[in-house]
Amino acid sequence: MAKTEATTSGAQPTAASVPFTPMAALAPLLGWLVPGAGHLVQKRWLRGLLLMVSVVAMFSFGLAMEGKIYKPNTGDLLDILGFVGDFGAGGLYILGRVLEWGSANITFANADYGTKYIVVAGLLNIMAAVDAYHIAIGKKQ
Repeated sequence: MAKTEATTSGAQPTAASVPFTPMAALAPLLGWLVPGAGHLVQKRWLRGLLLMVSVVAMFSFGLAMEGKIYKPNTGDLLDILGFVGDFGAGGLYILGRVLEWGSANITFANADYGTKYIVVAGLLNIMAAVDAYHIAIGKKQ
């Protein structure tokens, strides 16, 4: 009864009242590994496909512009932040590192734009994984 009153009054449920389900763990993990999969597994077909196309296209355009994929390091702060953004692309980042894509030095302006496309693709994928988690716990429709 208290849960019904809290949701009808517009208040968000507290963390203690949200039950942890296997989908709450699976959706964001799948969504990080394969862009859009966290939504697809929850039968959010349109949102999942749009996210998949968007992240893969941005990552691919970045590679086509000869953008750099950052490696993990402890050096420059901007390189660390670039790595965090790139790592957010999940499976695309892993595939890119295994196949040594984006490892060339940036020699012209388009490559710098390509690097930014790759980072933004990773950041969008992180946001999509968080969105998949919120859908899985019932916080968002």
